[in-house]
Parts: sequence; C-alpha cells; structure tokens
Amino acid sequence: MESDLTSVCAACDALAKEGAVDPETDRENRRWVRDLAAAGPVREAACRELYPLLLRIAKSEARRRAPVLELDGPELEDIAHQAAADALMAIGERLDRFRGEARFTTWASKFVIFNVATKMNRHFWRRHEVPYDQEDWSRIASRFDVGPDDEAQVREFAAAISTAVEENLSERQRIVFVATVLNGMPMDVLADELGSTHNALHKVLFDARKKLRAALVASGYLPATPQMTARNSTPKPTLKP
Repeated sequence: MESDLTSVCAACDALAKEGAVDPETDRENRRWVRDLAAAGPVREAACRELYPLLLRIAKSEARRRAPVLELDGPELEDIAHQAAADALMAIGERLDRFRGEARFTTWASKFVIFNVATKMNRHFWRRHEVPYDQEDWSRIASRFDVGPDDEAQVREFAAAISTAVEENLSERQRIVFVATVLNGMPMDVLADELGSTHNALHKVLFDARKKLRAALVASGYLPATPQMTARNSTPKPTLKP
C-alpha cells in the first residue's frame, strides 16, 4: 500500500507542475487521492466523506432515468446505494488513472453515473423477463426510418436477415445478435445471463455482423460498401442513429 501511495503522490506532483487546474482545486485533488490511497483511519475517513457525495449523484441520476425505465420507490433507493458503493470501490482501484484535469469529485461522479445506468438497465430487463433469444423479426422495421410505402421493402429485408442469421451464424452468434440487435438487450445484461464477459460478447457480435454483411452482399441486399441499397435502384431505408 505504501508503494502505491508513493506512486500516486508522485503522479499528483507531476500534474501540479503541468498546471492542469488552479492551485486550490489541485490541493483538493491531491488531498482526495492521497487520503483514498492511504490505509486505515485516513482512508476510512475519506471514504465516509466521498460516499454521501456519490450517493447524492446516484439518487439524482436514478430519478432522472426512472420514468423511462418504470422504476420508483425502494427500487430506486436500493439501486442508488448499490451504485454509490460500487463506484467508491472502483474509484479506489483506479486512483492512478486520475489525471487531475478537473475536480476529483467531477471525475468520481462519472463512475457512479455509469453504475446507475448499468444497474437500472439490468433491473429493468430482469423485472420484465424478456427472453434474450426471443425472435420477432417483424420488429426489425423499428430500426429503420420507413414510411408506408417502404413497409413491404422492410419486411423483405427483415426476412433476408432472418434467413442469413439461420444459415450463417453459430448458435452463440445467433443468440448474441438476436438479444442485442433485435431485442435491444444491453450487452452487460446479456453477459450476466450467459455467464460471459462484455468484451467476449462484443467479439461474438462483431463476427456475427461480419458474416451477415457478407451474406447480404452475396444475396444482393447490401452493396460492398456500408451504405444500404436495394437490389434495384430504389434506396433501402436507412438505420436510425
């Protein structure tokens, strides 16, 4: 722990010389990093000081997201406390990544906001019990900007994607593609469901998309470039941002 504290303080000294922030903010930043990197009562006192700040941010972010995710009451309170506690732990493990370019509390707030978003998404999906492998290809139309005249075209394209998935993807690739692209399940939630990791599933999804693009190009539904076009000269619907 002493060597960690020494390296962290050395980093703070380097940042101070760079003049990243005003002197008062720099002193406060150095205090946070020094005390959180310390051991025993000093670190405990810093954690007791930081936790209420993180909790306040967590509650505010949870309330902001609540209407969209249909969460309220004790559920929000529990999520906020969990997010603040996890953020405090993550901050302590990543002190060496703090660059001193802003207030320490501003940097720390990013951890708790991320944790709130992640936990609320997981809570929403688990509560609604949406099967991650449920396939309803008619919903692929919702991923496009289409008018009434385009509906038949989108249905045809959705059928082509369904066929390409069935014929070209492995079972795991199909599950990941359907869950994340078709059903909109967050990758971290799916990783929990499958007992995998976020990065591993991103690789699976990347490979799945590559196979599907090749299949759709071969069947004439996509050109060799990323932009979608129809097999005739009529443009395909474009994906929403």
